[in-house]
Amino acid sequence: MSWALVLGVSSGTGQAAACRLVQEPGLDVFGVHRGNHVEGAAVVAGAAAAAGRRYAEHLCDGSVPERIDEACRALHAQAGPRSVRFVLHSIASASVGTLVAGPGPHLAPRQLQRTFDKMAHSFAWWVQALHRHDLLAPGCHVLGLTNPIGASLIRGTAAITASKAALHAYMRQLAFELGPLGHRVNLLDFGMVESPATQATFDAHLRRIDQVVRRVTPARRKVELAEVAELIGLLAGDRLRWFNGAVIDFTGGEMLAHYDALVHPEPL
Repeated sequence: MSWALVLGVSSGTGQAAACRLVQEPGLDVFGVHRGNHVEGAAVVAGAAAAAGRRYAEHLCDGSVPERIDEACRALHAQAGPRSVRFVLHSIASASVGTLVAGPGPHLAPRQLQRTFDKMAHSFAWWVQALHRHDLLAPGCHVLGLTNPIGASLIRGTAAITASKAALHAYMRQLAFELGPLGHRVNLLDFGMVESPATQATFDAHLRRIDQVVRRVTPARRKVELAEVAELIGLLAGDRLRWFNGAVIDFTGGEMLAHYDALVHPEPL
């Protein structure tokens, strides 16, 4: 059997994608989450059962190297060697703040480190561990998630944009290293969706950010989780194998202003 490893399976994009992956391309799912949204994980388990696929999960912080190794050992025991055909990195947790000046709190070193560990370093750590534990199936596809904020200068998102830059660099290097082994590594770039992560990160600013996103997107709406999940299901199959080392644009033409003052002169 072929498995999908979904990191951050219990909410947001990870949950929606896992529910899709059991249908298309029809993979068993090994989900990793911290246990904060058990009801979301239960939804994935139900979707897998309805599709006749297996679902297993491991509770841990997927941004800690030691926990990553523990999870890989559990995955190896569950699925066996060279069983992971698709990996979705959907770990999202970030600190918001400025670096040295401006309104609001300034980012402390531990906040920067935590953001990088979760949104960038863990991407590389997981691929290293999966390779070390001989879990990557022939032709495995590793997919990370990014968004247009990474190319913006929206106040308070310094840690997010910097970690996304590191994520892009990791993706390119891993694609180059794993390509000769027959594997693929890509990033999917899509706009802001409703999720616990966006609510926790932007909190009181969500309404204004929502207005801006709708204004700068040609369709005048945000992308829906179901649309993102459908594309992930396609990318997990064999029909789009030429994507490699790529940032796949699924922004719907969204053009977030590089300088938020162009859209909103007052601070976010």
